[in-house]
Amino acid sequence: MAKYKAFSIATDMDVYFCDPASPWQRRVQRKHQRAAAPVLPPNGTDLSVYGPEDLEHVAQELNARPRKTLGWDTPAERLRDLLLTN
Repeated sequence: MAKYKAFSIATDMDVYFCDPASPWQRRVQRKHQRAAAPVLPPNGTDLSVYGPEDLEHVAQELNARPRKTLGWDTPAERLRDLLLTN
């Protein structure tokens, strides 16, 4: 996230980081990392060999998974509903 400011400006979204020495703030992040692990290459892999289509595949895979915290909706469904109401 070295370029988080540029990302934030380009997407018009705020970016938040966990506070130092606050591991309880990282629980959800770690849960999502574990969920993403099966569709991501192993640690230490040179990611420069992957193109945008590979990243899109990973994003689609993760956003199509139902989440208990979303009432078993998928993130994609929630985003769609949010966009349709605005």
